[in-house]
Amino acid sequence: MRIDKFLVECGVGSRREVKDYLAKGFIRVNSRIIKSSKDKIDEINDEIFFKERKLQYKSERYYIMYKPSGYITATDDFKEKTVMDILPEWVNKKGLFPVGRLDKDTEGLLLFTNNGQLSHQLLSPKKHVKKKYYLELESPISTEDIENLKNGVVILGDYLTKQAEVEVIEDSKIYLTITEGKFHQVKEMLKAVGNKVIYLKRVSFGNLSLEGMKIGEVKEIGVEDIKGL
Repeated sequence: MRIDKFLVECGVGSRREVKDYLAKGFIRVNSRIIKSSKDKIDEINDEIFFKERKLQYKSERYYIMYKPSGYITATDDFKEKTVMDILPEWVNKKGLFPVGRLDKDTEGLLLFTNNGQLSHQLLSPKKHVKKKYYLELESPISTEDIENLKNGVVILGDYLTKQAEVEVIEDSKIYLTITEGKFHQVKEMLKAVGNKVIYLKRVSFGNLSLEGMKIGEVKEIGVEDIKGL
């Protein structure tokens, strides 16, 4: 593979930026500084460095973020700050996008990948990927409301939600696990039983969880972690 193509695909920069980095001697292959964008490298066996950072070629990339409130789930937006804006510099952003969405005021686990086929599979209703949320409610939740949430409630006018799991922590704090992803679904489900969500956080997505992560933190995961979803 040509070195310039490798560097672009690793997210180092655009072709123009990469050409400039090469000219400045910022790129080292094994023990040799290279300056020509036409040089060929073995992306699997060679050791390639940008300044002092070792680069690793991955055709598919996966990251999870503990999303903070205040950012919209989108790749770009003219008015709002997006989750892409808070990805750290070491993340290869080329072709990367969030899988599904979390509302601007919602915190929690968000998956990123450049694998479009996987994203489509995970978001398909047929996949039944479990999404677990922690909710703080405006009012205490009743036993009847819990049973209604478990069995399905009508939201968005005429949509009956599928069966859900409910775990009560306190009178107005619960975990809700669903396998769907309708617009504002969690908030709409609680609205359907006469309540209101005042704080919402997604704590897990399939077998992926926020365990050990701090708010705003991003962690790279492997394809083996994705296979369990």
